[in-house]
Amino acid sequence: MFKGVINTFNKLYFYIELTGYGWIIVFLLVLLLGCGYVSWHVWQILPLAVVGKWIVVGALLLCIVCFFTNFILGLDNKPMPIAITLYELGNSAVFIGLYLLLLFLVLDLGRLLHLVPRSFLYNSWTGTVSVVVIMIGLFVYGYFNYLHKERVPLTLQSAKPMKQQHRLVMMTDLHLGYHNRTDEFRKWVDKVNEEQPEAILIAGDIIDGSIRALIDQDMAAEFRRLKAPIYACLGNHEYISGEPRAKKFYQDAGIHLLIDNHSVVSLAGGDSILIVGRDDRTNKKRASLQHLMKSAPKGYYTILMDHQPYHLEEAQQAGIDFQLSGHTHYGQVWPVSWIEDLIYEDAFGPLQKGNTQYYVSSGIGIWGGKFRIGTRSEYVVADIK
Repeated sequence: MFKGVINTFNKLYFYIELTGYGWIIVFLLVLLLGCGYVSWHVWQILPLAVVGKWIVVGALLLCIVCFFTNFILGLDNKPMPIAITLYELGNSAVFIGLYLLLLFLVLDLGRLLHLVPRSFLYNSWTGTVSVVVIMIGLFVYGYFNYLHKERVPLTLQSAKPMKQQHRLVMMTDLHLGYHNRTDEFRKWVDKVNEEQPEAILIAGDIIDGSIRALIDQDMAAEFRRLKAPIYACLGNHEYISGEPRAKKFYQDAGIHLLIDNHSVVSLAGGDSILIVGRDDRTNKKRASLQHLMKSAPKGYYTILMDHQPYHLEEAQQAGIDFQLSGHTHYGQVWPVSWIEDLIYEDAFGPLQKGNTQYYVSSGIGIWGGKFRIGTRSEYVVADIK
């Protein structure tokens, strides 16, 4: 029975992912179920007069409303400082609301087990201060944990002839835009350049959702500072932002975009590897991997970039040596990471299937609020031996 429930959930998730805007449905369900519960608890725990309770609860709900209006009304028609503020405020509120929900659930359970006194949750300065301190501590940690970019070393063993070892840097899910801005991206570029890679691979979602935010900040100039050729495939957020404009940005940034295509990349010492980039599965008409590999040259160490890590067995069947994927963010925060583990065969980290190596990255950037709780932001430094 449990397996049947999981299969049904997987089918539902598959459908909403293909819509491109399916995550709104997921958040809408969570928000509708959770907002009332959290609002009621906040109202009850605050030791304030009715006016004070209305102000606090109203401010929390206004932040959630801001999250929806950002998408319904858009941010591109607003001055950059206002757009940035609205984005940060609305999207951060979703994650803060999630943890308020979890915290109040724990406190309610404690009350039922007679571990938490009823007075702690009703008109209580002790309860209010405790909740505020826990939330501030948690999200300060989450913010600084997000700012730290984990360097992940990875060894790729090649059965193909190689005259020497080669280094690549791999990234996914940059989500550049209103929250991951130029000053932050500049630091990522410096980290990549320090590795002195021979090529840089980016497996989708360079753009968060607004091309305007990248153009106004001249993100293309930062990409041109990278000291190695860049190869990338599309992610679902490139479709959300507008595929034609995304392609134009890639061109301006000097990125070699592979959409159901491949490229032989020359490395030092006369070696070469084959990079294959799939279109994102948002495009229901994308070519099959088997079809792509029929026209690809043989005899090279082959790396596949496929943004969403579904049907991993296809890479093994096609004779791919290594597949790089992202998309999951590994949930960004716990316990969403547990849900990701139910959805994907590999939601995060390395995997081996036959002779094919895989790595699903949690991403160097992030969508929405800039918090990592129980997950990490990362970039991969891969040495081909």
